[in-house]
Amino acid sequence: MRKKGSLLAVLVLCMGLGGCRHIMPFSEDVATAGTVPEGSSASADVGIPFKSRPRDEEEPSSVSKEKEEAGKDTTGTASENEAETVSDADTAVETGTLAQARRLAAMYDYDGAIALLQAEPENEEYAAEAARITEERDSCVAWAPEQVTHVFYHTLVKDTALAFDGDEDTAGYNQVMTTIDEFNAITQSMYEKGFVMVSLEDMAVKDENGNMTRQEILLPPGKQPFVLSQDDVSYYHYMDGDGMASRLVVDENGQVKAEYVESDGSVSVGDYDMVPLIDAFVEQHPDFSYREAKGIIALTGYEGVLGYRTDGVYQTRQELDELQQKYLNAHPDFDWDEEVAQATQVAAAMKENGWAFASHTWGHINVGESSLERLKTDTEKWLTYVAPIVGGTDKIIFAFGADLSGAEGYSGEKFDYLKSQGFDYYCNVDSSQYWVQLAPNYLRMGRRNLDGYRMYYNPELVADLFDAKSVFDPARPTPVPEMG
Repeated sequence: MRKKGSLLAVLVLCMGLGGCRHIMPFSEDVATAGTVPEGSSASADVGIPFKSRPRDEEEPSSVSKEKEEAGKDTTGTASENEAETVSDADTAVETGTLAQARRLAAMYDYDGAIALLQAEPENEEYAAEAARITEERDSCVAWAPEQVTHVFYHTLVKDTALAFDGDEDTAGYNQVMTTIDEFNAITQSMYEKGFVMVSLEDMAVKDENGNMTRQEILLPPGKQPFVLSQDDVSYYHYMDGDGMASRLVVDENGQVKAEYVESDGSVSVGDYDMVPLIDAFVEQHPDFSYREAKGIIALTGYEGVLGYRTDGVYQTRQELDELQQKYLNAHPDFDWDEEVAQATQVAAAMKENGWAFASHTWGHINVGESSLERLKTDTEKWLTYVAPIVGGTDKIIFAFGADLSGAEGYSGEKFDYLKSQGFDYYCNVDSSQYWVQLAPNYLRMGRRNLDGYRMYYNPELVADLFDAKSVFDPARPTPVPEMG
């Protein structure tokens, strides 16, 4: 018997620039026109939790397959003229209208800042600040969607001694996870290099006729946009006791934090995963976020979301797998409705703070290999058990780094079905610096995995973001195991 369930196969990652033709096996992910030559490979080094397995009605629930896995508003506390006059993003907390305007401008919402200041045209200090912000806005450089890179992570490792303890899970964690120390160093490096988080909607939006319309991202010289995402934020049962957070919660201050179960069974609450770490970083560095954008959280549903056991099997207590049954046995007072309510509260707080959600498919399935009927069944489960909690989504981030087609663009029954279910934004995995395909009815984007495998074997592929050698956590066992 394994410590956390049946043996689950390790996924294959490719090492070359631009990726490889087949990862797992799935349809070719070929770079789109305008990014790399037609016919070149753009599928990628899939950095996915090694234990994630597809789960749907075609597979017994007990059988495991391949498994991956605003600033403080203190208006009214002081007169506007008492606000500090320094506008740097790292200054002490300011109060009043000037502070609000400066924070808006720091997050590149220049028009919002100017409108706020011009609401009192008789105030000369406001007028001068509006003029300064106008000058800054007019100096901005426009970035096209095709110039935006996209990076992603999985659950962050808090305790390396537990994650890398030498058991059968260590290799997978070493390959596809990132430690908190590494994440913080990468974030700081990207900030210092001028990277700014943007949303997919900042790249393209659907107009009143249903057509995807390209947008311009306006940033000061020296700044450059990127999209951030995190996969499998479900805190799966198999991760228990392996040095990672157990769920996200809303604390007494209304902030989203991560719970962590200590070795003695006590629970700590803090910045133990990407969401609270990014929230804290943006609070100190508002210029790391473009108009309050944060990242995209890609969710499966078969063990619930955000650490809450919200899938239907926990309610019906039928077709449970071994780990799900073990969890319910250990929680005799489990209340499914309460789990759903708490998860919904966390998701609402996250959205209020700039986070977005995407489907990662309910059962972590490979869309390239799955039949249309399987895709429909899986999507219906996601829409039933996940969408109500997160408020729905128009984004899908494919599990296993799979995709619906190569560079030729989307067509066919699977795409037509997903489109009919409201999905407009589609993301795969790719090692290219940029991979964006903007079609009349969708935006498609490749993502770059930032994990142990990438940093150890392909540091040159992340050199535009950070120096892998200086970031690499010395607590990682080396060599990082090869994939295959």
